[in-house]
Amino acid sequence: MDAALTQETQAKLEVDYRTDPSKYKHWRLTFDGPVATLTMDVNEDGGLRPGYKLKLNSYDLGVDIELYDALQRIRFEHPEIRSVVITSAKNRIFCSGANIYMLGLSSHAWKVNFCKFTNETRNGIEDSSAHSGLKFIAACNGTTAGGGYELALACDEIILVDDRNSAVSLPELPLLGVLPGTGGLTRVTDKRKVRRDRADIFCTTPDGVRGERAKEWGLVDAAVKTQHFAEHVKNRALQLAELSDRPHDAKGVVLPLVERTADDTGLHYKYVDARTDRVARTVTLTVRAPETAVENTMEHVLAEGADWWPLRMARELDDAILSLRTNELDLGLWIIKTSGNPGAVISIDDFLVKNQGNWFVREVLGMMRRTFARLDVSARSMFALIEPGSCFAGTLMELALAADRTYMLDAQDGESKASVMLSSMNFGLLPMVNQLPRLAARFYGDEKTIESLRGRIGSKLSAREALDDGLVTTALDNLDWEDEVRQAIESRVSLSPDALTGLEANLRFGLPETMQTRIFGRLSAWQNWIFVRPNAVGPSGALKVYGTGTPVKFNWERV
Repeated sequence: MDAALTQETQAKLEVDYRTDPSKYKHWRLTFDGPVATLTMDVNEDGGLRPGYKLKLNSYDLGVDIELYDALQRIRFEHPEIRSVVITSAKNRIFCSGANIYMLGLSSHAWKVNFCKFTNETRNGIEDSSAHSGLKFIAACNGTTAGGGYELALACDEIILVDDRNSAVSLPELPLLGVLPGTGGLTRVTDKRKVRRDRADIFCTTPDGVRGERAKEWGLVDAAVKTQHFAEHVKNRALQLAELSDRPHDAKGVVLPLVERTADDTGLHYKYVDARTDRVARTVTLTVRAPETAVENTMEHVLAEGADWWPLRMARELDDAILSLRTNELDLGLWIIKTSGNPGAVISIDDFLVKNQGNWFVREVLGMMRRTFARLDVSARSMFALIEPGSCFAGTLMELALAADRTYMLDAQDGESKASVMLSSMNFGLLPMVNQLPRLAARFYGDEKTIESLRGRIGSKLSAREALDDGLVTTALDNLDWEDEVRQAIESRVSLSPDALTGLEANLRFGLPETMQTRIFGRLSAWQNWIFVRPNAVGPSGALKVYGTGTPVKFNWERV
């Protein structure tokens, strides 16, 4: 199939990130006491887009969408689950990684968006391990290569079958001329602490490392003979489950399909609205809070379940972000607005903080944390507009703090006035992927400033106060508001999107690096660059000619 034609066809197919287990083509989710098993059994004819077969448990975006959904089901619908085993139904194959032919046929934007969502899903596994009392075991019952090993790296423990044949490998560099860029290279060093010289050998040896050597190098936690493999995995999963504080007897919360309508103006949900302007190349993303404050009790919250505002809002915003990133490539500026009752948000925030030890509240906080973190790593500019009637309070103030710039209307005497409010939620429960609260990142860890802002919790701050406190970029009166905002928007969308992506990624993540910021930095810079170089994607590039028998032709300049 002609690659250019395939890319044109792909571009016309919108991706829907919503699914449920009844629609799965590639995963089986089963439960046995405190242990869940996610079994990968990829349907090779079930690719998300035409032009390739998903052989050898290789995956595309559709496989990862199902994995993401399955993880959500475990988190919310099965509180009794304490450990998760990820394994394969294929004989002597765990996962051979991202499908190479899919990558070869895909546009640059598709490849990068695919890598980003894939890594966010892996980050979500690690997030649940750190915060939710869920531990993950990769039961690698066969070949574990590329993205398959990256999936294993996201787990708490990796158990490899020692059958003299099965190996773990990151063969992207020698076979495809690209990096193991969805976190593989970084997790090998930052998480597994594999020595640099050994990592060099590992990442340039396409056959990988087997058995006891893989264990000795720290690439896996155990290498177990075939006859003992299943028993070892089961026992280890039960041992990890004993360490969890998730409840034995709580009733889960069912996650229905996220409801939305889509039309020529954009995507519309109950609490989120994504309105597109294709001429201006912008999206106005409005997040709504409840109009009335109600007394929150655990009984009420559990009865609300998936309709409880913070969970429903986060799920809708998550779907909107993913859909816009994948399906609306030309809309480079997201204009963030809010509406609703600030008092209702502050009341819910207080409940979340007070009850964060409850399993359901903890999972809701996790959903919110991961969703807002998608904004920080999205390759889109973001401006927040704060006007009379806005609801940038507490949790929703995080949207303004995530923005690259924040404009606030400074109304004159006698006019309706805008305000912002901080809550305890702004001081640590919703960190960025660098594990820093957005306020700490904004002020580069200046404790004096942060403590001063902590004293502002619950206060309505005017435009002038918000400006003086450093919470907004600029405060404009009514005379200047329309023209200044219009000019800022027009100026932003006229700039190079490549340069903006690099600028924003650098400015959003100051202060010390973390494993996650290093991963996303590579996606934004190194992997992005490698993906457009002829050594990878040129007519004779490694990614293009893989499997054809045609020799690779590299440009040997080291610049």
